[in-house]
Amino acid sequence: MLAAERRNLILQEVHEKKKVVVNELSRQFNVSEETIRRDLERLEDEGHVTKSYGGAVINEKSGIDLPFNIRWKANPEGKQKIAELVSREVEDGDHIVLDASTTAVFIAKNLKQKRHLTVITNSIENLLELWDVSGWDVIATGGLLKAGSMSMLGIRAAECIRSYNADKVFFSCKGIDLEKGVTDGNDEIGGIKQNMISAAAKVYLAVDSTKFGKAAFSRICGLSGLDVVVTDKKPDRKWLDAFEKAGIQCIYE
Repeated sequence: MLAAERRNLILQEVHEKKKVVVNELSRQFNVSEETIRRDLERLEDEGHVTKSYGGAVINEKSGIDLPFNIRWKANPEGKQKIAELVSREVEDGDHIVLDASTTAVFIAKNLKQKRHLTVITNSIENLLELWDVSGWDVIATGGLLKAGSMSMLGIRAAECIRSYNADKVFFSCKGIDLEKGVTDGNDEIGGIKQNMISAAAKVYLAVDSTKFGKAAFSRICGLSGLDVVVTDKKPDRKWLDAFEKAGIQCIYE
């Protein structure tokens, strides 16, 4: 097993369990404890974990976006429900924007029965998913390929997005908070999503229930910037009241 692959598996485990222990990882991967310590040092340098006595704990405050393969495994059932709900909101012939979230990939998979869609996306995974769909126009933003994220970011991506006028945008986030609004891990990702919002006539936040009540580092927009929230479970009454007050439609299973 390559060291990078092992570190990804360790990172996946620390996000599932919130902590890892050196001697347990050593046995699990059949490598020395010193090798595991070096792996944890690397993950700490990257901002993912904080080393502790005998192991490491997750760095909850990290603004670093997780590798795509790890985000993909978080609440897939919820993301599938969201994708099915979103598919009802998309009409044949729509021009839509999809972000580079794992939720957007589930959405892309569930839209393939639609006809004559135009999709603008900065997601490599969305492009791979949609490359062979007949009768669609799929537009890649271009830009800087972000290692591990399967997304294109930077000035070129933003310029491309701003050059279009789409009907709808579907994007996700790391957290949604009643006071702090919709947030993501860093300005680079958040800025692209702000451009997507500006490029669309109708703004859909596709967010699973685990993100409610959480706030990440970079603010994308306030609740007033949304038209529709699509989620996998009925939110608490305080959220429904807040959405109603802000004129936001909330769609849930």
